[in-house]
Amino acid sequence: MKVLGIETSCDECAAAVVEDGRNVLSNVVATQIPFHAAYNGVVPEIASRMHTEWIYGVVEEAVRQAGLKPDRIDGVGVTSRPGLLGSLLVGLSFAKAFAWARNIPFITADHLLAHLYASRLADTAGAACPPPAYPFLGLLVSGGHTMMCRADDFDRITVLGTTIDDAVGEAFDKVSCYYGMGYPGGAAIDRLSQEGDPEAFRFPLPKIKGGHRYDFSYSGLKTAAVNQLDLFRVRGRGEPDTKDAIKDIAASFQKAAVDILLRSLFRAVEDTGLTTVVSGGGAAANSYLRGRLAAVPGLRSIFPPLGFCGDNGAMIAGISYHYLLRGDRSPLAAGASPNAGRRRAPSGGL
Repeated sequence: MKVLGIETSCDECAAAVVEDGRNVLSNVVATQIPFHAAYNGVVPEIASRMHTEWIYGVVEEAVRQAGLKPDRIDGVGVTSRPGLLGSLLVGLSFAKAFAWARNIPFITADHLLAHLYASRLADTAGAACPPPAYPFLGLLVSGGHTMMCRADDFDRITVLGTTIDDAVGEAFDKVSCYYGMGYPGGAAIDRLSQEGDPEAFRFPLPKIKGGHRYDFSYSGLKTAAVNQLDLFRVRGRGEPDTKDAIKDIAASFQKAAVDILLRSLFRAVEDTGLTTVVSGGGAAANSYLRGRLAAVPGLRSIFPPLGFCGDNGAMIAGISYHYLLRGDRSPLAAGASPNAGRRRAPSGGL
Protein backbone atom coordinates (compact mmCIF):
# COMPACT_ATOMS: atom_id res chain seq x y z
CA MET A 1 0.00 0.00 0.00
CA LYS A 2 1.39 3.40 -1.02
CA VAL A 3 0.34 6.16 1.36
CA LEU A 4 0.74 9.90 0.88
CA GLY A 5 1.61 11.65 4.14
CA ILE A 6 1.15 15.39 4.66
CA GLU A 7 2.65 17.32 7.59
CA THR A 8 1.99 21.03 8.23
CA SER A 9 1.82 21.24 12.01
CA CYS A 10 4.31 24.10 12.36
CA ASP A 11 6.67 25.74 9.87
CA GLU A 12 7.71 22.80 7.68
CA CYS A 13 5.54 22.13 4.64
CA ALA A 14 6.17 18.44 4.05
CA ALA A 15 4.82 15.54 2.03
CA ALA A 16 6.06 12.01 1.40
CA VAL A 17 5.04 8.71 -0.11
CA VAL A 18 5.75 5.57 1.93
CA GLU A 19 5.09 2.01 0.87
CA ASP A 20 3.80 -0.53 3.41
CA GLY A 21 4.58 1.71 6.35
CA ARG A 22 8.36 1.47 6.01
CA ASN A 23 9.88 2.05 2.57
CA VAL A 24 10.18 5.78 1.91
CA LEU A 25 9.69 6.42 -1.81
CA SER A 26 9.91 10.21 -1.47
CA ASN A 27 10.26 12.79 1.28
CA VAL A 28 9.90 16.47 0.41
CA VAL A 29 10.32 19.16 3.07
CA ALA A 30 10.00 22.85 2.25
CA THR A 31 11.49 24.74 5.17
CA GLN A 32 10.34 28.17 6.25
CA ILE A 33 13.39 28.91 8.40
CA PRO A 34 14.48 31.96 6.33
CA PHE A 35 11.04 33.54 6.81
CA HIS A 36 11.07 33.16 10.60
CA ALA A 37 14.77 33.68 11.37
CA ALA A 38 14.39 37.45 11.70
CA TYR A 39 11.92 36.86 14.55
CA ASN A 40 13.97 34.09 16.23
CA GLY A 41 10.89 31.93 16.30
CA VAL A 42 7.90 30.80 14.28
CA VAL A 43 5.28 33.43 13.46
CA PRO A 44 1.97 31.51 13.13
CA GLU A 45 0.43 33.87 10.56
CA ILE A 46 3.47 33.64 8.30
CA ALA A 47 3.60 29.86 8.68
CA SER A 48 -0.01 29.26 7.63
CA ARG A 49 0.29 31.67 4.71
CA MET A 50 3.40 29.91 3.39
CA HIS A 51 1.73 26.51 3.74
CA THR A 52 -1.17 27.77 1.62
CA GLU A 53 1.23 28.92 -1.09
CA TRP A 54 3.43 25.81 -1.04
CA ILE A 55 1.23 22.80 -0.28
CA TYR A 56 0.20 21.99 -3.86
CA GLY A 57 3.75 22.08 -5.19
CA VAL A 58 5.18 20.09 -2.28
CA VAL A 59 2.63 17.28 -2.69
CA GLU A 60 3.06 17.27 -6.44
CA GLU A 61 6.83 16.94 -6.04
CA ALA A 62 6.49 14.13 -3.48
CA VAL A 63 4.31 12.10 -5.84
CA ARG A 64 6.67 12.80 -8.75
CA GLN A 65 9.79 11.79 -6.81
CA ALA A 66 8.06 8.55 -5.83
CA GLY A 67 7.79 7.75 -9.52
CA LEU A 68 4.00 7.62 -9.36
CA LYS A 69 0.92 9.24 -10.80
CA PRO A 70 -1.70 10.53 -8.35
CA ASP A 71 -4.01 7.63 -9.22
CA ARG A 72 -1.42 5.18 -7.85
CA ILE A 73 -1.76 6.55 -4.31
CA ASP A 74 -3.76 4.12 -2.15
CA GLY A 75 -4.47 6.32 0.86
CA VAL A 76 -3.78 9.71 2.47
CA GLY A 77 -2.62 10.47 6.01
CA VAL A 78 -2.30 13.95 7.48
CA THR A 79 -1.33 15.53 10.80
CA SER A 80 -4.37 16.80 12.68
CA ARG A 81 -2.85 17.43 16.14
CA PRO A 82 -1.02 18.97 17.94
CA GLY A 83 0.39 22.10 16.33
CA LEU A 84 -0.41 25.59 15.11
CA LEU A 85 -4.10 25.51 14.25
CA GLY A 86 -3.84 27.62 11.10
CA SER A 87 -0.98 25.51 9.76
CA LEU A 88 -2.73 22.24 10.59
CA LEU A 89 -5.87 23.29 8.73
CA VAL A 90 -3.98 23.90 5.49
CA GLY A 91 -2.60 20.35 5.35
CA LEU A 92 -5.84 18.84 6.61
CA SER A 93 -7.93 20.61 3.98
CA PHE A 94 -5.59 19.60 1.16
CA ALA A 95 -5.49 15.97 2.30
CA LYS A 96 -9.28 15.79 2.44
CA ALA A 97 -9.59 17.23 -1.07
CA PHE A 98 -6.95 14.84 -2.45
CA ALA A 99 -8.66 11.79 -0.91
CA TRP A 100 -12.17 12.88 -1.90
CA ALA A 101 -11.21 13.62 -5.51
CA ARG A 102 -9.66 10.16 -5.92
CA ASN A 103 -12.12 8.26 -3.69
CA ILE A 104 -9.34 6.77 -1.56
CA PRO A 105 -9.12 6.26 2.24
CA PHE A 106 -8.27 9.24 4.43
CA ILE A 107 -6.90 9.18 7.98
CA THR A 108 -5.73 11.79 10.49
CA ALA A 109 -2.60 11.21 12.57
CA ASP A 110 -1.14 12.48 15.83
CA HIS A 111 2.11 14.37 15.28
CA LEU A 112 3.73 13.03 18.48
CA LEU A 113 2.90 9.39 17.76
CA ALA A 114 4.33 9.90 14.29
CA HIS A 115 7.64 11.17 15.71
CA LEU A 116 7.90 7.98 17.75
CA TYR A 117 7.16 5.98 14.61
CA ALA A 118 9.90 7.68 12.57
CA SER A 119 12.60 5.24 13.72
CA ARG A 120 10.75 2.44 11.88
CA LEU A 121 11.24 4.10 8.49
CA ALA A 122 13.79 3.04 5.89
CA ASP A 123 15.00 5.69 3.44
CA THR A 124 15.31 5.18 -0.32
CA ALA A 125 18.66 3.43 0.20
CA GLY A 126 17.07 1.03 2.70
CA ALA A 127 19.12 2.43 5.60
CA ALA A 128 17.41 1.66 8.90
CA CYS A 129 17.76 -0.55 11.92
CA PRO A 130 15.29 -3.40 12.43
CA PRO A 131 12.10 -1.90 13.91
CA PRO A 132 12.12 -1.99 17.71
CA ALA A 133 9.78 -4.47 19.37
CA TYR A 134 7.07 -3.19 21.69
CA PRO A 135 7.03 -2.25 24.50
CA PHE A 136 9.75 0.37 24.71
CA LEU A 137 10.42 3.74 26.30
CA GLY A 138 9.86 6.71 24.01
CA LEU A 139 11.66 10.03 24.35
CA LEU A 140 9.99 12.84 22.40
CA VAL A 141 12.14 15.97 22.24
CA SER A 142 11.40 18.98 20.08
CA GLY A 143 10.80 22.72 20.15
CA GLY A 144 7.22 22.28 21.25
CA HIS A 145 7.24 19.05 23.25
CA THR A 146 9.38 17.20 25.76
CA MET A 147 7.83 13.93 26.83
CA MET A 148 8.73 10.45 27.98
CA CYS A 149 6.32 7.59 27.51
CA ARG A 150 5.86 3.86 27.44
CA ALA A 151 4.87 2.65 23.97
CA ASP A 152 2.93 -0.60 23.74
CA ASP A 153 1.93 -0.26 20.10
CA PHE A 154 2.17 2.28 17.28
CA ASP A 155 -0.94 4.08 18.57
CA ARG A 156 -0.91 3.14 22.24
CA ILE A 157 1.32 5.11 24.58
CA THR A 158 1.24 6.09 28.24
CA VAL A 159 2.88 9.39 29.14
CA LEU A 160 5.23 8.92 32.08
CA GLY A 161 6.75 12.38 32.23
CA THR A 162 6.54 15.71 30.48
CA THR A 163 7.94 19.21 30.87
CA ILE A 164 6.29 21.35 33.51
CA ASP A 165 7.32 24.54 31.70
CA ASP A 166 9.52 24.94 28.60
CA ALA A 167 10.25 22.26 26.05
CA VAL A 168 13.92 21.39 25.59
CA GLY A 169 14.00 22.68 22.02
CA GLU A 170 12.40 25.94 23.12
CA ALA A 171 15.12 26.39 25.74
CA PHE A 172 17.79 25.82 23.08
CA ASP A 173 16.18 28.45 20.86
CA LYS A 174 15.91 31.07 23.61
CA VAL A 175 19.49 30.68 24.85
CA SER A 176 20.77 30.72 21.29
CA CYS A 177 18.76 33.85 20.54
CA TYR A 178 20.04 35.67 23.65
CA TYR A 179 23.68 35.07 22.77
CA GLY A 180 23.27 35.46 19.01
CA MET A 181 24.37 31.91 18.30
CA GLY A 182 21.99 31.41 15.38
CA TYR A 183 18.55 30.06 14.44
CA PRO A 184 17.27 27.44 14.87
CA GLY A 185 18.94 27.22 18.25
CA GLY A 186 19.29 23.45 18.54
CA ALA A 187 21.49 23.08 15.48
CA ALA A 188 23.46 26.24 16.27
CA ILE A 189 24.27 25.22 19.85
CA ASP A 190 25.13 21.67 18.79
CA ARG A 191 27.56 23.05 16.21
CA LEU A 192 29.24 25.53 18.58
CA SER A 193 29.48 22.91 21.33
CA GLN A 194 31.89 20.84 19.27
CA GLU A 195 34.64 23.35 20.12
CA GLY A 196 33.49 24.36 23.61
CA ASP A 197 34.24 23.16 27.13
CA PRO A 198 31.16 21.46 28.66
CA GLU A 199 32.67 21.86 32.15
CA ALA A 200 33.24 25.63 31.89
CA PHE A 201 29.84 26.32 33.48
CA ARG A 202 28.12 23.95 35.88
CA PHE A 203 24.47 24.72 35.56
CA PRO A 204 22.13 23.26 38.20
CA LEU A 205 19.61 20.52 37.49
CA PRO A 206 16.01 21.29 38.49
CA LYS A 207 14.38 19.81 41.57
CA ILE A 208 10.82 18.82 40.74
CA LYS A 209 8.52 18.26 43.69
CA GLY A 210 5.31 16.29 43.94
CA GLY A 211 6.51 12.80 43.13
CA HIS A 212 6.81 13.27 39.38
CA ARG A 213 9.98 11.25 38.95
CA TYR A 214 9.97 11.44 35.18
CA ASP A 215 9.05 15.09 34.56
CA PHE A 216 11.37 17.70 33.07
CA SER A 217 11.87 21.42 33.64
CA TYR A 218 13.88 23.89 31.56
CA SER A 219 12.85 27.35 32.77
CA GLY A 220 15.45 27.32 35.56
CA LEU A 221 18.26 26.23 33.25
CA LYS A 222 17.27 28.87 30.73
CA THR A 223 17.31 31.56 33.46
CA ALA A 224 20.68 30.37 34.76
CA ALA A 225 22.24 30.46 31.28
CA VAL A 226 20.81 33.87 30.39
CA ASN A 227 20.52 35.90 33.60
CA GLN A 228 22.80 34.21 36.16
CA LEU A 229 25.66 33.00 34.01
CA ASP A 230 28.55 34.12 36.20
CA LEU A 231 27.17 32.29 39.25
CA PHE A 232 27.85 28.96 37.56
CA ARG A 233 31.21 29.67 35.90
CA VAL A 234 33.95 27.31 37.02
CA ARG A 235 36.95 29.45 37.94
CA GLY A 236 40.03 28.69 35.93
CA ARG A 237 38.12 27.12 33.03
CA GLY A 238 38.04 30.32 30.99
CA GLU A 239 36.83 33.88 31.53
CA PRO A 240 33.50 35.07 30.10
CA ASP A 241 35.17 37.76 28.00
CA THR A 242 37.42 35.36 26.05
CA LYS A 243 36.78 34.61 22.39
CA ASP A 244 35.78 31.06 23.28
CA ALA A 245 33.15 32.11 25.82
CA ILE A 246 30.16 31.54 23.49
CA LYS A 247 31.38 28.06 22.60
CA ASP A 248 31.81 27.20 26.29
CA ILE A 249 28.33 28.51 27.13
CA ALA A 250 26.90 26.42 24.29
CA ALA A 251 28.71 23.26 25.37
CA SER A 252 27.87 23.67 29.07
CA PHE A 253 24.23 24.49 28.39
CA GLN A 254 23.86 21.54 26.04
CA LYS A 255 25.38 19.17 28.61
CA ALA A 256 22.98 20.36 31.32
CA ALA A 257 19.96 20.18 29.00
CA VAL A 258 20.76 16.60 28.03
CA ASP A 259 21.53 15.67 31.66
CA ILE A 260 17.98 16.73 32.58
CA LEU A 261 16.59 14.38 29.94
CA LEU A 262 18.81 11.47 30.94
CA ARG A 263 18.14 11.77 34.68
CA SER A 264 14.43 11.15 34.16
CA LEU A 265 15.01 8.58 31.44
CA PHE A 266 17.35 6.46 33.57
CA ARG A 267 14.81 6.51 36.40
CA ALA A 268 12.21 5.13 34.01
CA VAL A 269 14.59 2.46 32.73
CA GLU A 270 15.24 1.36 36.31
CA ASP A 271 11.57 1.39 37.31
CA THR A 272 10.11 -0.30 34.21
CA GLY A 273 12.92 -2.70 33.33
CA LEU A 274 12.60 -1.62 29.68
CA THR A 275 16.01 -1.32 28.06
CA THR A 276 15.03 -0.11 24.59
CA VAL A 277 14.72 3.66 24.17
CA VAL A 278 13.33 5.16 20.97
CA SER A 279 13.82 8.89 20.46
CA GLY A 280 12.00 11.23 18.12
CA GLY A 281 11.59 14.92 17.36
CA GLY A 282 13.95 17.61 16.13
CA ALA A 283 16.18 17.52 19.22
CA ALA A 284 16.74 13.80 18.60
CA ALA A 285 19.27 14.96 16.01
CA ASN A 286 21.46 16.37 18.79
CA SER A 287 24.89 14.73 18.58
CA TYR A 288 25.58 14.94 22.33
CA LEU A 289 22.32 13.21 23.24
CA ARG A 290 23.00 10.48 20.69
CA GLY A 291 26.52 9.96 21.97
CA ARG A 292 25.54 9.82 25.63
CA LEU A 293 22.80 7.25 25.05
CA ALA A 294 24.97 5.13 22.77
CA ALA A 295 27.57 4.86 25.53
CA VAL A 296 25.21 3.39 28.14
CA PRO A 297 25.90 -0.35 28.61
CA GLY A 298 22.90 -2.62 28.26
CA LEU A 299 20.70 0.08 26.75
CA ARG A 300 19.48 -0.21 23.16
CA SER A 301 19.09 3.35 21.93
CA ILE A 302 17.32 3.90 18.62
CA PHE A 303 17.18 7.19 16.72
CA PRO A 304 15.55 7.97 13.38
CA PRO A 305 17.81 8.80 10.44
CA LEU A 306 18.67 12.50 10.69
CA GLY A 307 16.31 13.38 7.84
CA PHE A 308 13.37 11.98 9.80
CA CYS A 309 14.07 13.71 13.14
CA GLY A 310 12.47 17.00 12.21
CA ASP A 311 8.90 17.38 10.97
CA ASN A 312 8.37 15.34 7.82
CA GLY A 313 5.64 13.69 5.81
CA ALA A 314 7.25 10.24 5.83
CA MET A 315 6.50 9.65 9.52
CA ILE A 316 2.86 10.62 8.88
CA ALA A 317 2.57 8.31 5.90
CA GLY A 318 4.28 5.50 7.80
CA ILE A 319 2.01 5.53 10.84
CA SER A 320 -1.08 6.19 8.68
CA TYR A 321 -0.46 2.93 6.82
CA HIS A 322 -1.11 0.95 10.01
CA TYR A 323 -4.37 2.74 10.68
CA LEU A 324 -5.54 2.18 7.11
CA LEU A 325 -4.42 -1.45 7.16
CA ARG A 326 -6.51 -1.97 10.28
CA GLY A 327 -9.53 -0.53 8.50
CA ASP A 328 -9.61 2.80 10.32
CA ARG A 329 -10.93 5.81 8.40
CA SER A 330 -11.45 9.46 9.32
CA PRO A 331 -14.56 11.35 8.20
CA LEU A 332 -14.16 14.29 5.86
CA ALA A 333 -15.63 16.37 8.69
CA ALA A 334 -12.57 15.63 10.88
CA GLY A 335 -11.09 18.73 12.49
CA ALA A 336 -7.71 19.84 13.80
CA SER A 337 -6.58 20.53 17.36
CA PRO A 338 -3.61 22.52 18.66
CA ASN A 339 -3.41 20.30 21.75
CA ALA A 340 -1.91 16.89 22.38
CA GLY A 341 -4.15 14.08 23.58
CA ARG A 342 -4.15 13.12 27.28
CA ARG A 343 -2.47 9.81 28.00
CA ARG A 344 -0.84 10.69 31.31
CA ALA A 345 0.01 7.96 33.80
CA PRO A 346 -1.02 8.46 37.44
CA SER A 347 1.19 10.85 39.41
CA GLY A 348 4.41 9.39 40.68
CA GLY A 349 4.18 5.94 39.16
CA LEU A 350 3.60 3.67 36.20
